[in-house]
Formats: sequence, C-alpha cells, structure tokens
Amino acid sequence: MSVVDDLADKLAQDVIKAMDALDQEDLAEHVANVLGASSPSSEEIFRAAVRIRLAERRARKFLNDHVREALEAKKAGKEAPKPIAPGSDNENL
Repeated sequence: MSVVDDLADKLAQDVIKAMDALDQEDLAEHVANVLGASSPSSEEIFRAAVRIRLAERRARKFLNDHVREALEAKKAGKEAPKPIAPGSDNENL
C-alpha cells in the first residue's frame, strides 16, 4: 500500500470506531468532506476504505450468525439452514 492508502485506511478505522462509540452513522461522510476539501484523491481512498471495512463487518456478522444457527440446528438434530444473504434475490425463496 502507498502512504496515502495507509493513512486513509487508518483514518477509516478510527472513524468507524468513533461512529460505533458515538452512534453517529453519518460521521464518515462529514470526515470525507473535510478530507476532500484538501485532497480529493485522499477522500476517494478514504471512502473506499470505509465501504470495504463496513461491508466486511456485515459479511462477517452474516457468516458468524449463519454458523451459529447451523451448529445449533446440527446439535438439535435438524438440517442446517441455507445461507441466504439479506437483500438478495433468494431471500424470499
């Protein structure tokens, strides 16, 4: 990674922590605007880092929830539920 990538990613990590602590989902947008006023390219990299980290968090939660449910089903002698991603076309099947 370049220095810009590293700095933007570290800022994204810190902003996500602050978002969680303060329960302010729009904080990343405000920080991106401040960053973009001085460096539009850094803003783009920061926004991408935030999106990637939040997407990974959602995917990890989905995986953990599915594994927990599947293990509980297996323990109860039932068939494991199929993994269906929220918002996907197959969610209502």
